[in-house]
Formats: sequence, structure tokens, C-alpha cells
Amino acid sequence: MSCDIIAGRTEQCKDAVSGLHAIYMVNYGDVDFPALNQYGTNDNTDQIVAVQTTTAFSIYKFELKGANSFEQAINSSRENGTTFFEQTLTVQLKRKDVKSTKNVKLISYGRPRIIVHARGDQFFLMGLDQGCDVSAGSISSGSALGDFNGYSLTFTGMEELPANFINCTTEEELKLLLQNGAGGAGTCTIVTS
Repeated sequence: MSCDIIAGRTEQCKDAVSGLHAIYMVNYGDVDFPALNQYGTNDNTDQIVAVQTTTAFSIYKFELKGANSFEQAINSSRENGTTFFEQTLTVQLKRKDVKSTKNVKLISYGRPRIIVHARGDQFFLMGLDQGCDVSAGSISSGSALGDFNGYSLTFTGMEELPANFINCTTEEELKLLLQNGAGGAGTCTIVTS
């Protein structure tokens, strides 16, 4: 049966850290990740090891520091026989400017896929099948001299599976994995500004 438990778990060491280093946004149609069922319980990995693309594309890096988080809520109903995962990413991007305000507007209109780079050098893909939506946010000037000035954004995604691990531990490995998916026909550029 596909919902049978596959492993137990021992008590873990206290060497984990929390928080996010960065996020990378990919326009929804730029990269095709292999079929959803390849990451399901059939292969027991839930890890992305390849992508599919035939053209050059860009991913957009947003460095993070401070109050940023990534959470996944499990929504399961015995009565309906359904389970889905609600992914929520909350980020604060410091300092407003014209280019960033336009970019935030465009991000709000779209439904990007988001690669989350967590501390501990783990990478996750949020919005694998459906993409992500900006579900809340604000553009703030603050009121006191030391108040937050910038963009607070909340992204949500609803997926059949939890956010998949990506088979890399560094930005360079991420770029290589994405470029290999281009099969030599395209390149992946990481854009930071």
C-alpha cells in the first residue's frame, strides 16, 4: 500500500540551526520539473535531482537576514480522504527603491516557484506543481528612525507533497543542477540585482 510507513527515526543530535540564507525565484514557465509522481512516495526520496529545460533562463536571488521563515502545514481529512501541504514563506526585504517596488508588484502578479535556501545548507522547492502566490504583504516606511523600511511579503503554495529537497548544498551545486537540466541547450543565470 502506498501509505505504509517506511522507516522509524532515532533521537537526533542538537546540531541543527534554523533560519534562511536566501530565496531564489523562478518564473513559473521557465523550468519544467519532472512529473510530480517522480517525487512521491513511490521512490521514497522526495528529492529533486534533475530539471528539464531547453532554453536559457534566469533565477532571481534575494538575500535574507532577520525575520524570515518557511513553514509547511499538513492538512489531512479522514472524512474526505485528502491530504495536502500548505507552504508559507514570510520574508522581509530591507530598504525601498523604485526598481524593487516594481519587482515586488510583478512578483505579486505572478506565481513563481521559489527555491528556499535554509541554514544548514538545505535547499527546498516551494510551489513545485502550482507555483506560489503573494498572499499578504506591505511596503513600509516605518514611523520612528529605527523602524523597518522595506517590503514584507508572505508567499503561500498548496501542493500535494511537502516542499521537495533539492540535491545540492551550495549555490554553485544548485546552478550546476539547473544547467544540467538544460541539456547543453541553455544556461542558468543567477541574478542578484
